[in-house]
Amino acid sequence: MHIADMTMFYAPASGGVRTYLDAKHRRLVLRPGVRHSLLVPGPGFSQRDGIYKVPAPALPFGNGYRFPLRVAPWRNVLKALKPDLIEVGDPYLTAWAALDARRQLDVPVIGFYHSDLPLLVSNRVGSWLGTNVEAYVSKLYGNFDRVLAPSNVMAEKLIALGVENVYVQPLGVDLTTFSPTLRDPGLKTELGLTEDTHLLIFAGRGSKEKNLPVLLDCMKLLGPSYHLLLVGSHMPTQVPDNVSVIGHFCAAWEVARLLASADALIHAGDQETFGLVVLEAMASGIPVVAVAAGAFPETVPPECGLLCQPNHPQAMASAVRELFADNPAAKGQVARQYVSERYSWDTVVNGLLEHYQAVLGCRTPVLAHG
Repeated sequence: MHIADMTMFYAPASGGVRTYLDAKHRRLVLRPGVRHSLLVPGPGFSQRDGIYKVPAPALPFGNGYRFPLRVAPWRNVLKALKPDLIEVGDPYLTAWAALDARRQLDVPVIGFYHSDLPLLVSNRVGSWLGTNVEAYVSKLYGNFDRVLAPSNVMAEKLIALGVENVYVQPLGVDLTTFSPTLRDPGLKTELGLTEDTHLLIFAGRGSKEKNLPVLLDCMKLLGPSYHLLLVGSHMPTQVPDNVSVIGHFCAAWEVARLLASADALIHAGDQETFGLVVLEAMASGIPVVAVAAGAFPETVPPECGLLCQPNHPQAMASAVRELFADNPAAKGQVARQYVSERYSWDTVVNGLLEHYQAVLGCRTPVLAHG
């Protein structure tokens, strides 16, 4: 079985899509009888270890992202590779290139709906574009032989748009990279904190949908016995005294050390399609306080943390206090076990192979229901 993945969401500071593709590539190349090719944008054409870079111009101020403008180069690489199946990880030109290649190669194409495109456009441009974007998503994803969504909430949105053949396929966590064994008892000292300070952490991009002002207002309410560490690019620079900022992209191993060394993760984003950092925190052995919105009700059970009302700093502060009043370390241990049993990348890849085999004419996984 030769699987070709393609996406434009692949850059040095990429988030969940690159994490998913890299983890998948590392595991599929070890599977007997499986070949995996990964097509991503680059400054010019190159190939190394099954990763093919296809020329695409850089986006201005795009943190290394490139935006393909021509279908032909992507279609031509696919035609040369002759895969048995194509998976597309973004809703832009690469998706149409894959569908174009399907007509010539006569192979199935799977679309993985990683991002809620209508919501992203609405956040950045305005709701007046929403109807057109929904029609675009419905048309594009209606063309795929199968559509994968990382959570039930995303699957339900696609089904509501009239997309058929939608299946839930969660993402995973590298349980070696993210581990409680990486806990560094010196982190609080590095931050100038006393040992009895409750250290919270958020890691990710400081984009609008992460609702970082809610976190900052929450910290003002919690006071000096609590401290928040913000980690990632585009973080706010004006923060309360009980907030520290590492305002740049950090490698996975660095994020893993910080997560394992904190006491809990806090997340105010109410539009997460999966929320990989929440699972990474749980794998690191710390509990989570997040909002009861997006995919979090699916991924954060009560034994692993607390969910609170979205966009409500007082509710979040109350949830944080409640968490620390009830043995957060024990919840962190349960969280590690929970993620280990359900979200290892090996489990995810096994699920993906079932989808691929089904599309190619073998077993059929359970269809998502709207």
